[in-house]
Amino acid sequence: MVAGVAGRPIAHSLSPLLHNAWIEGAGLDAVYAPFSPRQAGFSAFVEGFRGGVIRGLNVTLPFKEEALSLADQRSPLAEAAGAANLLLFHEDGRIEARNTDGEGLLYAFARQAPRLDLRAAPLVIIGAGGAARGAVAALSALGITDIRVVNRTYKRASQLAASFLGVSAWGDGQAGAAFEDAGVVINATSAEVSGGELNYDFTSMAPNAVAMDMLYRPLKTRFLKAAEARGLGTVDGLDMLIGQAMPSFQAFFELAPPPAIDARALLLAAMEAR
Repeated sequence: MVAGVAGRPIAHSLSPLLHNAWIEGAGLDAVYAPFSPRQAGFSAFVEGFRGGVIRGLNVTLPFKEEALSLADQRSPLAEAAGAANLLLFHEDGRIEARNTDGEGLLYAFARQAPRLDLRAAPLVIIGAGGAARGAVAALSALGITDIRVVNRTYKRASQLAASFLGVSAWGDGQAGAAFEDAGVVINATSAEVSGGELNYDFTSMAPNAVAMDMLYRPLKTRFLKAAEARGLGTVDGLDMLIGQAMPSFQAFFELAPPPAIDARALLLAAMEAR
């Protein structure tokens, strides 16, 4: 049985390490492989797997939106997110698209902030790209009715907000007002790895507020350090990676990942070694 992950670049991905550890732990005759198709050739690459040549693919940047467009069947969450991070290839020729990023987000909060009630106070998401849209879709599906999208470009925030009930758009200059009484703030941008800065004042947030960064390299980002310095609880992005991988593994191989594998310890060791 073959599954894999497609992205460009892909060498940095921890997904093959994680899935292959689960495969070995479960005693499966299977392999999970990294693929890096040409950006212009992604459609042909995916079409070649119709009929179940492989079980499926996880999809990462820059292919998530195109992956959704290639599917014959789409989960409601993938449709709402406008992107797919999981493609399944059925024997009858159908390609099915799902999005498990939201499950990863909720898993990370459950693991690192188990007492947090995500519905108890307004929630802020920084960014208006694909990652932010996926987060909004998952949180809206959970029944959260006050989600504030803060983005450098107000127009993009407004376009995202218009697709969901209970979601409002805020420009960077309005961040102070957006943060007021919020119980959670999530960084869904890659500003830190692209040389940008995220300078926000957390002091107006609700007591016991929590900050999350979807990035996991570095594990403790500058954003999380700043939030921690203001007394906020923090959630890093590594458990989100694990949490989105678990339902993917289940979909590929029709069984849950073996619980004996300490996924976080495995990935932390790999990150330290690189």
